[in-house]
Formats: sequence, structure tokens, C-alpha cells
Amino acid sequence: MRRFASTAAPMLGGLCAAAVAWAPERPQVVLAVVGGGVLMGLTVWAITGPADALLRGAETSENRPVPRGFSLVKFFTRHVILAFAAYVMMVRLHLDPVAMLVGVTSVVVA
Repeated sequence: MRRFASTAAPMLGGLCAAAVAWAPERPQVVLAVVGGGVLMGLTVWAITGPADALLRGAETSENRPVPRGFSLVKFFTRHVILAFAAYVMMVRLHLDPVAMLVGVTSVVVA
């Protein structure tokens, strides 16, 4: 996962440079690209927690009961935080949604 993040960060920087070249008079476009990258980082954080816990349990062959209800609440709470962050970025900070989408795709491009 660290290797994945280390390739996505330079790609996000390249997309920010492309945003500066595309719209030099609008710095909010660059901020939106960075915001999209932050959202993608939050998404990776939200997914790796449950995935690591699942893999850790499989490696140690633990047979203790896992409270599934708590895991679901934790999973959905992380995604609610992600949705709230996207809302704040688009509505309150007035960042361009298309530029945020470009920032989110930095992981896919990497």
C-alpha cells in the first residue's frame, strides 16, 4: 500500500502542474485537484483499516467472534466523514467538482 501511495503522490503533483498550466488565473482549480487527492487519501484510509483487520485475522487464524455490527458502523462512519469532506470542499469552499474528480483519478492514473 505504501508503494501505491508513493506513486500516487507524484501523479497528483503532475496533475496539479497541469491544472496550473491549464488555468493559471484560477488558483481554485489547483486547490480542487489537491482536494480530490485528499479525498482519495481518505478513501484509501477508510478501506485499508477493515482490509488490514481482515487480513490480520486470517494470518493469525483467530477464531474469536468478530462484532460485525461494530465493524459496519465503523466502515460507514468513515464513508460519512468522506462524504462530509467532499460536501465542505464543493459547497463551502466553492471548489470545482471536475477538478476534484481529476484529483481523485490521480490514484487510477498512477
